[in-house]
Amino acid sequence: MKRQRVYIDTSIVGGFFDDEFEKETKLLFQRLEDDEILFVISDLLREELINAPEHVRNLLDNYSGDKLEPVTMTDESKELADKYIAEKVVGKTSLDDCRHIALATINKVDVLASWNFKHIVNLIRIKEYNAVNLKNGYQTLEIRNPKDLVNYGKDF
Repeated sequence: MKRQRVYIDTSIVGGFFDDEFEKETKLLFQRLEDDEILFVISDLLREELINAPEHVRNLLDNYSGDKLEPVTMTDESKELADKYIAEKVVGKTSLDDCRHIALATINKVDVLASWNFKHIVNLIRIKEYNAVNLKNGYQTLEIRNPKDLVNYGKDF
């Protein structure tokens, strides 16, 4: 069975230790441990974790390389992120959020997981990100919070 490729942003790593988001985040990580999903992680995520507390920064080090697929920021992903800003999906201060969206889009993940309801997991913004994607020849991107992903891709 093909594992679902789930791009995670920094809020997912932090959510593992957050009282409000811990339950569903840990269920998502359990799916990772059970080889049901694969986390797609970016160099941007690693950069954002540099100033996080040590236990947050080192969380992903507890998982073997076969559970994590690294992706790297490219000129193409930077350009797509800039297009989200130019199209006013979000403001310039949300550039890193746009870069996560662009990385997930370009790497054709099955879904992007985030707890960022303001700039990422927001129905209006999801439609706008996807409009920019389609306008520029990319596929649409599925964006969900971990509550929606506990059973995502499971056969019933």
